[in-house]
Amino acid sequence: MHRFAFTLLLFYHLLDFTLLHAQTPNVDSQQIYVLKADRVFDGEQMHSGWWVMVKGNRIAAAGDSGSFSIPPQARVMVLKGMTLLPGLIEGHGHLFLHPYNETSWDDQVLKESLAERVARAVVHARATLLAGFTTERDLGTEGADDADVGLKQAIEKGIIPGPRMLCATRAIVATGSYGPKGFRPDWQVPQGAQEASGIDGIMQAVRDQIKQGADVIKIYEDYRWGPRGENEPTFTLDELKAAVEVAHSSGRIVAVHTVTAEGMRRAILAGVNTIEHGDFGTADVFRLMKQKGIALCPTIAADEAIASYQGWRKGMDPDPPRIAEKKRSFREALQAGVTICMGGDVGVFAHGDNAREMEAMVEYGMAPIDVLRSATSVNADVFHIADEVGRIKPGLLADLIAVEGDPSRRIQDIRHVRLVMKDGVCYLKPE
Repeated sequence: MHRFAFTLLLFYHLLDFTLLHAQTPNVDSQQIYVLKADRVFDGEQMHSGWWVMVKGNRIAAAGDSGSFSIPPQARVMVLKGMTLLPGLIEGHGHLFLHPYNETSWDDQVLKESLAERVARAVVHARATLLAGFTTERDLGTEGADDADVGLKQAIEKGIIPGPRMLCATRAIVATGSYGPKGFRPDWQVPQGAQEASGIDGIMQAVRDQIKQGADVIKIYEDYRWGPRGENEPTFTLDELKAAVEVAHSSGRIVAVHTVTAEGMRRAILAGVNTIEHGDFGTADVFRLMKQKGIALCPTIAADEAIASYQGWRKGMDPDPPRIAEKKRSFREALQAGVTICMGGDVGVFAHGDNAREMEAMVEYGMAPIDVLRSATSVNADVFHIADEVGRIKPGLLADLIAVEGDPSRRIQDIRHVRLVMKDGVCYLKPE
């Protein structure tokens, strides 16, 4: 951790931050803001005529303009033509990755130094925050060990700006299933996640990651390790159940990477909290997800990004099989009434472009207002952080953003971020 902390500080001081607060000051508990926007989305519904009052780092009041008085010392911020929303929650990101058309995943894991990957993560955290995403569930460092925990601590201490982080540290994979691959078996090649085998092994891996600071346990339940490189399940149902039991007993949720119907079925029966991707889910599987109350994080934007790196031109070329399958599975999940999280697998594409997933969700069939819910209150509920963020509600943390326009009518307006407040501190505000 000493090498990590030194690297983080060194690269931070070399970067030219243009934020209002490059370091987070101690919040003045007596500081009061009153925010007057044309519209307020509270995480569930859109309101007109609402004002929101912030005191210190908490939301003190929210409601009709006549429902509370403005203290004389308050700083009033008029957000003309804007919509005020809770800070957005990125449900599936990797701050230690950068787009694969810049550097392949293998080369990032095998060739980039920890110092370089930390430096990139610092830049990515800033870009995420300025895009209006004040919280991120970061689902694995992909070979950067437990550096996400150090990054989270640096953000919390005000050393660098960035979103609140829910860390998964290294994530867990079945022995022999993950990558990088293609090397002599007797070579000890660095892996992109922690390998585990058997019930005792996976239980120990969960405990190891909790010890290192994991907030959420990420497990790969299938991967491209079939005889011809096809996706096949990795952990048995009993192994998954054991991992979930340990994680849940510690108060942590479990996110499972799975694209196959069988992998999804095992994850559902094991009682996980979220399924990531779900590309080949069937109607029966999605109905079972709905029945068990398990949410889907579809990561549409990552699939589209990878297809584009392979030459697909969206809007010009026919959909490749990968995209056609994603559209089908997403539609079936919606029809089954599955809870949908917002998470794009950011890192496969550029950090700060997180809204790309929200736009894709609308393109694939969700109403804009439902996408806004997924990125705020739904993610907060599913990730068990609704007592702190995800809604504009008195008592919750003052994580707020304002965008020009009305994203409940035109989702692209979510990109027009003019105000970013996290923990009562403005990192970006209208001139």
